[in-house]
Amino acid sequence: MERSFEELVAEAEAVSVAGWDFSWLDGRATEQRPSWGYQRLMGQRLARASAALDIQTGGGEVLAGAGALPPLMVATESWPPNVARATALLHPLGAVVVADEDEPPLPFGDAAFDLVTSRHPVTVWWAEIARVLRPGGVYLSQQVGPSSVFELVEYFLGPQPEEVRRARHPEDARRDAEAAGLEVVALRQETLRTEFFDIGAVVYFLRKVVWMVPGFTVEQYRERLRELDRQIRREGAFVAHTTRFLIEARKPVV
Repeated sequence: MERSFEELVAEAEAVSVAGWDFSWLDGRATEQRPSWGYQRLMGQRLARASAALDIQTGGGEVLAGAGALPPLMVATESWPPNVARATALLHPLGAVVVADEDEPPLPFGDAAFDLVTSRHPVTVWWAEIARVLRPGGVYLSQQVGPSSVFELVEYFLGPQPEEVRRARHPEDARRDAEAAGLEVVALRQETLRTEFFDIGAVVYFLRKVVWMVPGFTVEQYRERLRELDRQIRREGAFVAHTTRFLIEARKPVV
């Protein structure tokens, strides 16, 4: 039998959103992946590194699946439930998890790492990345680009001003990396299709990716959610588009 709006929403409200694993959405939502394959690239860089740092590791899922880790592997995370998840997942693999508030300075000495990685960082402290990289070291990151999933954002918040739509532009990342003294050796962006097949998937996504609709609660947006539920049932899916960019920057050898 087709499940009701209330059943789908109640289920999505009750499930844990700890960690950075989206497997709960399997069969309920799809997101096209960037062609460059970030985890594969990350694994290639880790295989060549002697000391690496993964910033804002979430629950450690991406790092854990990247392959063999270097002799010294450190990951940072700020949210306590994710710190616990990442510790349980990464410690058996030989990685140390450090609880860090994601505010400068990073709790490491100068030139401590030859590789720094980060997937979907909320904020990038470029001067700190440059400081902890050794000369010749590399920063590799996949980041959320401008206007990502804004079809969903604007469904709840209404049209956003141009400065909000343009935020997180890859050219701004290039500028900030270069201002910190890094050389950008690769910068790629792609727009990707995302589909939500039931209203529970929308609720789960907005609970997990909290910056999309800040302060989101089902109670506050219940009527808009009901309207969206009817639209999904009528059309089969709610379609949005994510933007992702890959940036790789190297610290020059002086």
